[in-house]
Amino acid sequence: MQIDQTRRREFITLLAGAAAAWPLAARAQQPATPVVGFLRSTSLADAARLVTAFRQGLKESGYVEGQNVAIEFRSAEDHADRLPALVADLIGRPVAVIVGNTSSALAAKAATKTVPIVFATGGNPVREGLVASLNRPGGNVTGVSFISVELGAKRLGLLRELRPGAARIAVLVDPKFPITERFVSEVRAAASAMGQQIDVLYVSSDREIETAFTTLVQRGAGALLGGSGGFLYSRRERIVALAARHRIPAIYPLRDYVAVGGLVSYAPSITDAYRRAGIYTGRILKGEKPADLPVMQSTKFEFVINLKTARALGLTVPDKLLALADEVIE
Repeated sequence: MQIDQTRRREFITLLAGAAAAWPLAARAQQPATPVVGFLRSTSLADAARLVTAFRQGLKESGYVEGQNVAIEFRSAEDHADRLPALVADLIGRPVAVIVGNTSSALAAKAATKTVPIVFATGGNPVREGLVASLNRPGGNVTGVSFISVELGAKRLGLLRELRPGAARIAVLVDPKFPITERFVSEVRAAASAMGQQIDVLYVSSDREIETAFTTLVQRGAGALLGGSGGFLYSRRERIVALAARHRIPAIYPLRDYVAVGGLVSYAPSITDAYRRAGIYTGRILKGEKPADLPVMQSTKFEFVINLKTARALGLTVPDKLLALADEVIE
């Protein structure tokens, strides 16, 4: 009898211990929430729409931030030399995927050959060294490419329709932006074919921006074509204000310039590119390899006109252009 009671107590103790262990075992078997590193060379404050679009792409792939995926945000705040340290921080986290713009993706690629990288770039990802080819990226990098350099000629043509009497058109570009020279070559070729005189002004500091506007006014430029890049984008309010002060009609590479008072923009949809980047990120989290995911081409464009600015400049926007506009800001 004593033996039976002893065995009973042992069994109860064993059962209780096993029950206590079950929750721990169950927790150990649950996969950890994957972490995505969202890295920008420019300010995150300027990327709210891109982040929203990226989250939408993740959601389309079955991932919702705070539920089954976490996102770590990092920004170099226009200081490219900070990117290597930010990449190292994300890798040490560790993250399952790094998502970034051109400069960020290049910094990540230089730091790791194992962590998957998804980029969104307006340049040529093969020429920039991000991937071996569009169809077969190879390695640990893939992403989305949106046309940017090739739009220089299109923007110049639209600007001439808005300001047909402009004998000279100034082109404002950042010499440090990787695709600037190809953009300038594109615009020069288009200008030559149209018989249009242009002045290319290179700026990489606030003082140079001020000087450039003084120069273009002195040279009698009747319109302005704005270039791409993080530096110019971060100074968009200043550039738009200077164009307004000097009454210079201008076309810009992103809608965000028009939203702060710029005249017009013709641009690829960057939000669509980041939505697609979110989709690719989700697919990689599910186990697909970057090397097997061809670089996607984002071909959605946005033509935006600010009629309030046009009126302030004394310009009448042709009905033809109004009909082509995707958005008109009154």
